[in-house]
Amino acid sequence: MKEIELCIGSSCHVRGSFDVVEAFKKIIAERGLEDEVHLKGSFCMNACSDKVSVRHNGVVYKVKPDGVEALFDQIMEAD
Repeated sequence: MKEIELCIGSSCHVRGSFDVVEAFKKIIAERGLEDEVHLKGSFCMNACSDKVSVRHNGVVYKVKPDGVEALFDQIMEAD
């Protein structure tokens, strides 16, 4: 199972973390991957920027809501 951590700290929250979480949930549901992907909320990843922090296998990515699908595909192809 792939675990994707999404920052929900205050800095990422104001940058759209709620919308990023919802986009990930929608993609996972549409693709029927509920048994293969686990979303986990996390607080600050010490990587604040103008985007939301997302971590998978120790790698921190930055994403805006409109880039979630491309990042999801990249994560699913990793490993």
